[in-house]
This record gives sequence, C-alpha cells and structure tokens, in this order.
Amino acid sequence: MSISQQVLTGERADLLATLRRHRGFLRQTVDGLTDEQAAFRSTVSELCLGGLIKHVALTEEGWMRFAVGGAEAMQSQPVDWDGQFRMREGETLAGLLDEFDRVARATDELVATLDLDAAHPLPVAPWFEPGASWSVRRVLLHLIAETSQHAGHADILRESIDGAKTMG
Repeated sequence: MSISQQVLTGERADLLATLRRHRGFLRQTVDGLTDEQAAFRSTVSELCLGGLIKHVALTEEGWMRFAVGGAEAMQSQPVDWDGQFRMREGETLAGLLDEFDRVARATDELVATLDLDAAHPLPVAPWFEPGASWSVRRVLLHLIAETSQHAGHADILRESIDGAKTMG
C-alpha cells in the first residue's frame, strides 16, 4: 500500500506534515519564474533559486539513503559540491522541480515504513561529532530544518529578483 493510500497518524504524520509544509514554502518561492530567473545569482555566492531546489532534493535523497543504509549508503553517490547550488547548462526549473517531487515522494513512502528509532553512525566529517549516531527520527528533523532554512534563503533571493515574497 502506498503512502497515498495509507493514513499516517501520530509522530509520523506530524513529521511528514511539517516536512511537506516547508517543501511547499520552497516550491512556492519559485512559482512563476523563468529558467533564467531561477538560475540568476543575486548575491556574491553561488546560490540561485534553481540551485536551492536542486540542493534540497540532493540533500534529502542523501539523508534518506543514510536512514535506510547508514553512512556507506549515504556516500554511495558522489556529491557535486560546486554544482549543487547552481543550475548547470541544460538544466531547467521544471526538470529540477520534477526531481524535487520525485525525491519527496520517495521520502514520504519511506517515512511510512522506517523504524524511527533505528540509528546509524554518522559519516566521518568535521561537522559531525566523532562517533555519533543519528536515528531516522533525527534525520527527518534535520531534513525539516534544512528545508526550512533553505526556503528562507530562497525567499530572500526571490525578493531580490522581482520583489515577490513567499510570505508577508
């Protein structure tokens, strides 16, 4: 039974509803933009709105690989540290949004089935406490925070492009 046919309750429903809400804010921020606007860098950084959509999808997909199979699974796909925050030649906003939605559907399906208490040791990285482990629950909380933070970044970028605001 797919998650669209299954009714989630309790903690799973709350986690998923919150993640969906913040994905929606991020998605709303790019509504009505052209590919050129989505690729426009309005600050000195590499950030662009299309790049943020790409980054959030890649990050969510990587963390869900971790939730299922640990650090080795998470690191099974290379990370394009330079290109993940910008749109590359040939990428379109529509294509990035399709991938964003595909990743979201896959995550939503996993949230319905994974043991939220299952935990894996984090990959070795300077930004993680050595020897620490994260539960699936903590991964989902991290994804909510990551998506929310980048939705805020996106709102600032969008406002600098055409004055539109996601909220307010």
